[in-house]
Amino acid sequence: MDWNAQLAGSDFRYGREPAAFVRTWMGDLHRGAHVLTIAEGEGRNAVWLAEQGYRVTAVEPTASGRDKALGLAAQRGVTLDWRSQRLEAFDWPTSSFDAALGCFFQFAPPTFRARILSGLGDCVRPGGQVFLHGFSTRQLGNSSGGPKVRDQLWTVPDILAAFPGWHVLRAEDYDAVLDEGEGHAGPAALVDVIVRKPG
Repeated sequence: MDWNAQLAGSDFRYGREPAAFVRTWMGDLHRGAHVLTIAEGEGRNAVWLAEQGYRVTAVEPTASGRDKALGLAAQRGVTLDWRSQRLEAFDWPTSSFDAALGCFFQFAPPTFRARILSGLGDCVRPGGQVFLHGFSTRQLGNSSGGPKVRDQLWTVPDILAAFPGWHVLRAEDYDAVLDEGEGHAGPAALVDVIVRKPG
């Protein structure tokens, strides 16, 4: 998929507000926490996280996504450390973040997804948290977003397998109704995983 084309134009395909998961579960980090967010798209999650007083590093390769994200950040009076990089080439900095977010990165087949999850785990400090939110394999029966490729959808066991020995704070496969722009709208099957790194 050409994501630069998908995110082109002035409209925000996934809305300007954060995913409900981000708003619900990521508001209680300590002020000044350093947060990494990947596949950030148009910046809705990164901007909200910065509004909470966190230092936010966002990774997203598309120029159209970057332009909208930085424009939204300017409107909201926050700044982002924006990295215009593909995840295939991203150098995951070891133990550099208090928290890391992977939200709807459903473009990755299992082998690449495993590399991403490993990178997210490596880059948080001991005691740091990884927050993951995406479409369940049950999403194949819905039309509210996500790929129609089962291998790119998630199960809780598949995600947890990448974090052996970590403390599991949340691990749920559930149904909700999305209202996140035209890209995510309607009944959806979702997976949430939140884990804390040992130490």
